[in-house]
Amino acid sequence: MTPITAQRLNANEHGLRHEEVDSNALDVVEQLRAHGYEAYLVGGCVRDLLLGLDPKDFDVATNATPEEVKDLFRRARLIGRRFRIVHVRYGRHIIEVSTFRKAHVADEDEDERHHADSGLILRDNVWGTLEDDATRRDFTINALYYDPLREEILDFVGGLDDLEHRRLRFIGDTRVRLREDPVRILRAVRFHAKLGFELDPGIVAAIPECAEHLAAIPPARLFDEVCKLFTCGRSAEIWSYMAPTPLRHALFPCAPPDDPLALRAMSNTDARIAADKPVTPGFILAVLLWRDFQARTAALGEHHRPAEARAIAAADTLAEEQEIITIPRRFSQFVREVWALQGRLEHIRPKTAAALLEQPRFRAAYDFLVLRGETGEPVAEAADWWTAFQEQDQAGREDMIRTLGKAPAAPAKRKRRRRRRAGAPAGTAVGAATGNAEDQG
Repeated sequence: MTPITAQRLNANEHGLRHEEVDSNALDVVEQLRAHGYEAYLVGGCVRDLLLGLDPKDFDVATNATPEEVKDLFRRARLIGRRFRIVHVRYGRHIIEVSTFRKAHVADEDEDERHHADSGLILRDNVWGTLEDDATRRDFTINALYYDPLREEILDFVGGLDDLEHRRLRFIGDTRVRLREDPVRILRAVRFHAKLGFELDPGIVAAIPECAEHLAAIPPARLFDEVCKLFTCGRSAEIWSYMAPTPLRHALFPCAPPDDPLALRAMSNTDARIAADKPVTPGFILAVLLWRDFQARTAALGEHHRPAEARAIAAADTLAEEQEIITIPRRFSQFVREVWALQGRLEHIRPKTAAALLEQPRFRAAYDFLVLRGETGEPVAEAADWWTAFQEQDQAGREDMIRTLGKAPAAPAKRKRRRRRRAGAPAGTAVGAATGNAEDQG
C-alpha cells in the first residue's frame, strides 16, 4: 500500500491554539504522550473549531489499546463490543478515547472477520496506524487530527479542502462506505442540515439503496441515530430533506411525508434547543406516529369504547414502530400518556379541568393540542380555552369552570298522560319509559 502523506498546518496557518481545547481532553492527550503513546484530538471537535463553532464533545485518538488506556486513567471504563472505546470521566464530563483502527483485510483470520457478506461492518476492533485510522473514517471533514501540544493539524484525505468549500464527501468509494455502515447516510443528512454543507452527488444517488439496508441495523442503534437527527437543533431541515425520500419510509413508514404537524413540531423543538430548553424524543415520536394512531382509533371505534379503542390503537402503533426502532419504555409511555390526554383536553369537563393541570404530562399534552390546532385540526377552540385557563389566578379559574358548567337548559319534557287499560286499576301505566343516563365519564 502506498504511504499517505499528510498535509500539515501550523498554528499560523490554521489559527487554532491549544487554549481553545477542553482542559480535560488536553489532560488525556498529555498523559498519553507522557507514557510514550501517540495522541491527537480528532473528528467533530477539530472540524467545529476550524468552523468557529463550539464543539459538543472532544474525542481523542491514540495508538494505545483500550486496555492500555484504561490502565492509565483511574476513572476510565471500556465501552462497546462492535466498536470498543474508552470513556475517561472527569466529574460529569466524559472524554471518549478510541484506538487507531484500520480497514478490513480480506484474508484476515476467520475469528477476526468483522464484515458480513453484505459488506456491513460487524466489528471494528482491528488496530492500525494513524494513517490507517484516517482512511477508515467516514467523512473527509471528520478525519482531521489536531496535535494540541505542537498546535499542528494533520490532514490525510483532503478534509481541509472540503471544509473550505463546504462540501460533505465520504473517504473512498461512497457505495462501499455506505454498505459498510448504512447509518452513515443518516449522519450525512444530519451534517448536511447542521453545517449547511452540500452533499456529494454520490451520496444523494445512494439514498434509495441505503434506505433498504437500514433494515439490517439493530433497532436500538437506529433509535440512537433518530434521537441525534431530531435533537441536533436542525430537525425541521432534516425532516424536510428526508420526508420525500425512502429514508422517511425506512424509519417511519406510517408518517405522512407532507404532514404539517410534523414540520411545526420540529420547528418548535429546534427553537427550544436554541433557547437551551429541555426537549424529549418522546414528543417527536408522538407527532410522527399520531396519524397512524388516529386512523387505528377511528377503525377500532366501531367495535370498542373510546378509551379501549385508544389503548389498543396506541399499543398497535407503537408495536409496529418498535420493529424498526427500539423505543425505550420511558419514551413509549410518554407517547401513550400524551395521546391519552388529547381526548380529555378536547372535551373539557368542569369536574376534572383543574385536576388535569396537575397531571405530569399536562404541559406536553397541551403543547401537542396547540400544535394540532395550529395545523388545521378542529381543536383550536379547546386549545385557546386551556391557554386562558392557565393564565388565570385561582379565582379566575373557578369562574371559567363555573361558566363552563352552565350549559343551556334542556327543554322541559311534556308529561304523558297515563292511560289505563280496560279493567286495570287506577294508576297503572300502559308502558312507563325506563332507561339509564348515558355515562359521560
